[in-house]
Amino acid sequence: MGPRVGKMQQIVKVTRRGQTTIPREFRKKYSIREGDELLIEDSRDGLVIKVVPKLYDLAGIDAKYGRVKEVKQELERLREEF
Repeated sequence: MGPRVGKMQQIVKVTRRGQTTIPREFRKKYSIREGDELLIEDSRDGLVIKVVPKLYDLAGIDAKYGRVKEVKQELERLREEF
């Protein structure tokens, strides 16, 4: 394993079928469970793996923009315009 520079790093092996195991520390830190989805991005620095948020984790994320009743009223108003 390379030197640690303030980040958790770990070397993992890739199987013949292109599979690898996410180390336990990372699964625990990011609450990754069996069946979760991960996004793999190609970046300038290499591959980036991100956890795809679950729908229920996003509940209320836009609450700062208004209440459900207000948003529904605005949607109805916009529909009437068209």
